[in-house]
Amino acid sequence: MTRLYYFTLLLCVACTASKRTGSFESASSSIVINGKLFSSVYQQKAAEYKALCFQAYNIARLRLDQYTTPSAKPRAIITDIDETVLDNSDYAVHQALQGKDYEPESWYEWTSRAAGDTVPGAPGFLNYAASKGITVFYITNRDERERAGTLQNLAKYHLPNADNEHLILRQTISSKEERRQKVLNDYDVILFIGDNLADFSALFDKKAFVEREQNTRITAAQFGNRFIVLPNPVYGDWEGALFNYNRYTTAQKDSALKVSARHY
Repeated sequence: MTRLYYFTLLLCVACTASKRTGSFESASSSIVINGKLFSSVYQQKAAEYKALCFQAYNIARLRLDQYTTPSAKPRAIITDIDETVLDNSDYAVHQALQGKDYEPESWYEWTSRAAGDTVPGAPGFLNYAASKGITVFYITNRDERERAGTLQNLAKYHLPNADNEHLILRQTISSKEERRQKVLNDYDVILFIGDNLADFSALFDKKAFVEREQNTRITAAQFGNRFIVLPNPVYGDWEGALFNYNRYTTAQKDSALKVSARHY
């Protein structure tokens, strides 16, 4: 009876999913798109993903508490937003189930909803930092069109410094180095937090796959010290580097993955 019950339950779930999406098989046969779906489900469902996020923010709190370097400047933290503070896996799943990758217009529609959940550990840590008198700056590659929705999403979870002064959006270039330096001119920045290596240093701006690995080794002592990294298996410059930052079609990306993936 128990087995029959569970079989019936699974069948009902499968039927519901089929009605909502048409069918998973018809959504896409792409390695990239199906990979993003699978990775997004990991982000949403895996306790291990949540544990990694809590681990990152626990280390961030430890480093904050240990920081004793004197400075005439006020203290601050610079953090990325997407997949660092806000979770956009709902968007990635929505796109994948339609057989689509990231698209600018659909992304704008998503961010205007201010519907992103928070990354585990982020609200607690950022509010803890604020309680210690530390200013939080959000340096993101969202653009001006997304300002209102982004501020609304941050404020929804009562995150500190969720205002125009501390939300630093992309203006002309994706590199965050110039924006980081402006904050560093006036603040003693204790920590940099992000899911993408370009959130930490210009050493990682649009660099080739091999150079990214080399520079990671060069800066190894900073990770878990001043650089706090959040997991993001869905997208990032690691993906761009695989395709040499070319604007490949989905089919071209699939072919490139088959060629580049290591196997025995």
